[in-house]
Amino acid sequence: MDLAEEINVLLKAKKLTLSTAESCTGGGIAAYVTSIPGSSACFKGSVVAYSNDIKTSVLHVNPDTLQQYGAVSQNTVAEMARGVQTLMHTDCAIATSGIAGPGGGTPDKPVGTIWIAVAYKNEISFSKQEGDDGRTKNVQKTIKKALCMLREQLK
Repeated sequence: MDLAEEINVLLKAKKLTLSTAESCTGGGIAAYVTSIPGSSACFKGSVVAYSNDIKTSVLHVNPDTLQQYGAVSQNTVAEMARGVQTLMHTDCAIATSGIAGPGGGTPDKPVGTIWIAVAYKNEISFSKQEGDDGRTKNVQKTIKKALCMLREQLK
């Protein structure tokens, strides 16, 4: 069974809903999950928050969090996940923020640094990806990792 199909089956079986707040994945998680017929029963929507303005104004990420930790941080993806979960009234949420490349990296946060947060009701788990495999692979790797994290929380 395909990962997106498995996620949909698990969400439907548990009568749960999902939303996403995506920066570096640009809506890729939402597109993958909704590629399955019938996904509208559990997927409510997504915010592609590529700019910090959208992170703060739509997802209610605290500007102080962005100032202190940056957009690519555990703190920011936690607030993004909670923000989209509240906005869309969902049981589960996935948030991503990172430096997909090829540019944009810094010594502290090189290209390939990506944070993922997966919220399931009141629980939240995190993953930090590192290593640059090129923009496309960095994004694909993040989509797969995020959905695998959600699958583990749902099992």
